[in-house]
Amino acid sequence: MSTAAAPPSLTLHRPAVPAAARASAAAPGNTAHLSNLDKLFRNRGAAVESATPAAAVEPVVGAGTRRRQHPLLRLPSFLARARGESLREDPAAPAMSPRRLERLLQPVAPDGPSPRGNIAPAWRRLHGEDGWRGLLDPLHPDLRREIVRYGEFVDAAYGAFLSRPDAEPGHRARVPLPDAAYRVTAPLFATSSVGLPTWLAAAAPCAAQRTSLVGYVAVCDSPAEVRRMGRRDIVIALRGTCTILEWAENVRAGLVPATDNNADASPDASKAKVECGFWNIYKTAGDRSPSLSEMVVSEVRRLLDQYKGEEVSITVTGHSLGAALAVLIADELAGGVARRAKAPVAVFSFGGPRVGNRAFAARVEARGARVLRVVNAHDVVPRFPPSLPLPGYADVGRELRLDSRASPFLRPDADPACCHDLEAYIHLVDGFLGSHCPFRDNAKRSILRLVKNQGGNVKQLYMSKAKDMRIQLDGGADMPGSMLGRVDMPGAASTVVECVH
Repeated sequence: MSTAAAPPSLTLHRPAVPAAARASAAAPGNTAHLSNLDKLFRNRGAAVESATPAAAVEPVVGAGTRRRQHPLLRLPSFLARARGESLREDPAAPAMSPRRLERLLQPVAPDGPSPRGNIAPAWRRLHGEDGWRGLLDPLHPDLRREIVRYGEFVDAAYGAFLSRPDAEPGHRARVPLPDAAYRVTAPLFATSSVGLPTWLAAAAPCAAQRTSLVGYVAVCDSPAEVRRMGRRDIVIALRGTCTILEWAENVRAGLVPATDNNADASPDASKAKVECGFWNIYKTAGDRSPSLSEMVVSEVRRLLDQYKGEEVSITVTGHSLGAALAVLIADELAGGVARRAKAPVAVFSFGGPRVGNRAFAARVEARGARVLRVVNAHDVVPRFPPSLPLPGYADVGRELRLDSRASPFLRPDADPACCHDLEAYIHLVDGFLGSHCPFRDNAKRSILRLVKNQGGNVKQLYMSKAKDMRIQLDGGADMPGSMLGRVDMPGAASTVVECVH
């Protein structure tokens, strides 16, 4: 790949120049663009500012309203930037036309999402048959769309949990699927092996809930989409850490044997070990539900039997804790029901921690599961548990390395919670061209989710213009796909399923 030339430095803050030089400038610059943008907002009905000089605009948060940037327990709140904390000065934002900026602040692109091409001839390569060789740097456009799509499936798993945080087997749960071509076939529950002391559980019953909705299984049942993709796709989507007891499992970093019922020819398969907490969440059964492992294997076996004779793929995707569970699921399926059905298994993980030792990583590869780890260079989670000398932890599969500082919309000093945020990951994938290329300037994904969820980490220009467009950033209904709340998006599917297992 040829190295792209560095883009010219673009800035909204120009050095002082003589008045004559300013008058002789032939082409309008960024100042003219911003002036046009202000006129556009006024024409849209924004309030006309007074003639007195305006004070500097602060990040848009409701006065007196508690900030809701981190409603889930995905990262400890002390890693988030506090309100009023001193920050480095914003670097200059790139020049951008008023129409372009307005489009990016819409919930969805006016002309719809990027069109999907026919990937039937190449679906096995996109699914990792040869380890994504030649597709990652530069990132192939079809692979980019696939990664973004699977990231949105994970977002739906978060939405399902938030719609019913107390959901248990036997309850109804809403799964806001991003793709109407897929149908949810089963909810998935995970159970923590640890519990709170009785006195604390009585005081905080919500925190004491050991079994919670962690994801779902879906299958593509649209004939047109099956033809476009070249196969019928089974998706297993898993959210990240959302409960106190899941956090308690996360910190149990000791290695335990990863034994299952699958027979392996490799003599090193029995040496495979994984993190104790992840293994417990995967294998622990609830009071009224089987373990996550049993749920997944049972449902995938049923679907493979139902679509026997068809070309079928199994895709497991997850974020944070869900990324670790995705690797465990892929390892078990690839060594069992998927291998017998000759269905390829691939993992697309976002911000996942290390799962096991070198012997486990080798077993995953030997069983034929392909793992693509999407990693932000400034995310601390993929660095844990730390890699130690044998028999310590090791990474699994291939890595797609992103850099949040490459985004023209995020501050270069974005806090750890932003660097680990799922929407930030999807945003970075959507703009990634290659390791030596600038952020993709024709990316169509809206930045409104970033503005609403990570306002303190978005550059001042975009926060100010969001305010001018009267976008509600605190209180009220949150935009589609947000971790704070959800409403239906045009064309999206919303499935209500019975949580029965």
